Amino acid sequence: MAIFKLAIAGKITNSHAAKQLRLSVRQIQRTKAKIRKVGLSGIVHGLKGQPGNHRIPEATKEYTLSIIKEKYTDFRPTFATEKLQEHHGISLSEETTRRWMSEKGLWKIRTKKQSIYRSWRPRKESFGELQQFDGSYHLWFEDRLVDKERNPIETCLLASIDDATGNITKAVFAANEGVHTVFTFWKEYIEEHGKPLGIYLDKFSTYKINHKAAVDNSELMTQFQRAMQTLGTELITANSPEAKGRVERLFQTLQDRLVKEMRLANINTPEEGNRFLKEIFIPKFNEKFSVYPAKEGDVHKSLLKEEKRDINHTFSIQETRRINLDFTIQFKNKWYQLAEIQPTTVRPLERASMETWLDKSMHIVLRNHELSYIVLPERPEKKKFKQPLILTTHSLNYKTPSDHPWRKFKFGKEERNPTF
Repeated sequence: MAIFKLAIAGKITNSHAAKQLRLSVRQIQRTKAKIRKVGLSGIVHGLKGQPGNHRIPEATKEYTLSIIKEKYTDFRPTFATEKLQEHHGISLSEETTRRWMSEKGLWKIRTKKQSIYRSWRPRKESFGELQQFDGSYHLWFEDRLVDKERNPIETCLLASIDDATGNITKAVFAANEGVHTVFTFWKEYIEEHGKPLGIYLDKFSTYKINHKAAVDNSELMTQFQRAMQTLGTELITANSPEAKGRVERLFQTLQDRLVKEMRLANINTPEEGNRFLKEIFIPKFNEKFSVYPAKEGDVHKSLLKEEKRDINHTFSIQETRRINLDFTIQFKNKWYQLAEIQPTTVRPLERASMETWLDKSMHIVLRNHELSYIVLPERPEKKKFKQPLILTTHSLNYKTPSDHPWRKFKFGKEERNPTF
């Protein structure tokens, strides 16, 4: 106000007044002319207290809020803004939606709590260098999936996210986070993408033996650790949820967005959900949220010929059992009788690997050879053996012919050095 008075009185130039007020000379000239015409009130903007020229009509605001109340009442403002544009052709900024929802009590602005300081880890450089993996139990299908007593059922979502790009590389609804479902997940992943260089996961019992003895005994490992060691993929276990924050934040986002997307698409079962994830949600999510890696290219390792051949052996649940004197093996309340002819020599009291494949079939392996067997209907009777027997690649009833050199040989004083 004082500067304009000085400028009007001619005590300072328009240029000096413009510099002091950080305005253009033309603005100073226009404002001086307005003050001379209407007085000092000319300094106040003409639209003060009036609706803005670009203000969204009140009818549009009310119509938008009615849609939000009807269909998106539990949506976050950002997600609601996307759905208004996608399904209703209403284009708003996220801040406008947030302000409107806050005014109507549909959204409460949250203040961030002060958290513990944690150092930032840069992303890996290439796609396939590190996959963050975890499982999340949640009411993914809300009250649309219920048990016999009409109680909502929690479902487990297994998901992996690439550290370099933020892409969801695979996500599947499963019954649990057990060995069988995790093996199925990674077998399908590796057949589709190849072997990642590393997997970042938590210390859940499926992935790591947490017994104190495992600290000093590196031979103690889970089925999952053994399979990944066979394939040459490094496993990194996190000491806190924040350490693998990318997959933790992914589940926070999915528990908000995926649940509501499936509600809008009327997805009611895990089977429908898996198709929806693969065909619609994951491509759409990756297109919106993925980032460019620091280095181009895919560093997944392809399966070797031997690894492809043995993939079912690798992703099997393996336990060792002793071979009895009568060449039977007891395993899970069943008795397995080994056949007489085997691809390798089998001796009593050796320990064979009992492999349960993902298709639930049983395979007995000894020295990388799969043994032939039959399942006995009941426990066999115990027998006494005068001499130990072995199973070989030929029949045990083989007898040497009478003209065999071994039968012609005789021990005697005159035949110290026999010749054949």
